[in-house]
Amino acid sequence: MRTILLLFGIAFFAELPAVAAGPSYVGSAACKTCHPSIYARWRKTPMANIVRDPKVHPDAIIPDMSKPNPLVTFKKDDIALVYGSLWKQRYFTKIGNDYYVEPAQWDVKNSVWRPFFVESNADWWAKFYPPDNFKRPTGALCDGCHSVNYNITTKTVTEWNVGCERCHGPGSNHVAHPSGLNIINPARLDHISANDTCIQCHSQGRPIQTPLNGVYYDWPVGFEMGKHLSDYWRLEPHKLGETTFTHFADGTAHKNRMQGNDFVQSEMYLHGVTCSSCHDVHGTSNYAELIKPANVLCLECHGPNSPNGPHASSIEAHTHHKAGSAGDECVNCHMPKIATEFVGVKVRSHTFRFVPPSMTVEDKIPNACNVCHTDKDPAWASNALEKWNDRSPWRE
Repeated sequence: MRTILLLFGIAFFAELPAVAAGPSYVGSAACKTCHPSIYARWRKTPMANIVRDPKVHPDAIIPDMSKPNPLVTFKKDDIALVYGSLWKQRYFTKIGNDYYVEPAQWDVKNSVWRPFFVESNADWWAKFYPPDNFKRPTGALCDGCHSVNYNITTKTVTEWNVGCERCHGPGSNHVAHPSGLNIINPARLDHISANDTCIQCHSQGRPIQTPLNGVYYDWPVGFEMGKHLSDYWRLEPHKLGETTFTHFADGTAHKNRMQGNDFVQSEMYLHGVTCSSCHDVHGTSNYAELIKPANVLCLECHGPNSPNGPHASSIEAHTHHKAGSAGDECVNCHMPKIATEFVGVKVRSHTFRFVPPSMTVEDKIPNACNVCHTDKDPAWASNALEKWNDRSPWRE
């Protein structure tokens, strides 16, 4: 870089070293050459396929759009992007350089159409937008978490879906000169930063600066790996004893995308466990990309009579259920499915707290027993627990 220097009133030309630009985003395909097996696994995950363009992937649209339905006021050709495929599927139409969600969504489990609209009391941002899907752009409300490097000015992305750089940071320097020193590996971060890799999207919250340039965003605008999430995002607050649009009265989540809100309350988080201690987002053959089957994973740290518990001679003695039964699965008691993802679909709590029947009676929080024993009531469950002599009566 050439510049002019003044020395005793005399001008000199001098060559100064150029300031090195920070790394830029290059897209996940750039990672494939050096990491082919990881890339191949990731490509099959929900993370890599949450957003699809039906013109590129004609099979992305699950329902038969040729069959008329009163809820469906749009045509196949109107769909610019498809969101989701596991539990629900939503359809985005592009108007100008923004996307908007159509008012009908597909229930994958039950193969039926259902209306889609976020009521004013169903999310914090809803009251700041008109009650019209086509006046609620997804760039502000959805796209920041379902893409890499969403630019709020140009409304463009490096790539759709949760790509490599969403978790590892911009990778141009690493691609040019592969080294563990010029890329972020969440596994090497402290447990707070490592967990924030996931919490940035798997949480309900709002940006520190709200609104930003007059716009209400529902994702941490400006955050990228290497920065502190708390400088951009605060988790949805909760007051104990109150049931809100996000939390049960005890602070446990009752809606999806709150794994982070739950987890930061847990003993696991307090003792340095990270999301990647259990999940491998690059893809596994297990449900929810678990590193190992759930019980196997739990029992690596929580063996019978270990300091971490359970304080019993065997798992069956602890669960009071037969080996191999649903009641003998750790997650069914300590991670019950009580957070609503969609109509008829619940996802697991991540506080790891056992919710006793008494909390159902007092605070309307679904308890772990009756989530499975749906034909029984909380009184029956409380009576059963009272007969478990290995349990402290002060904890139930």
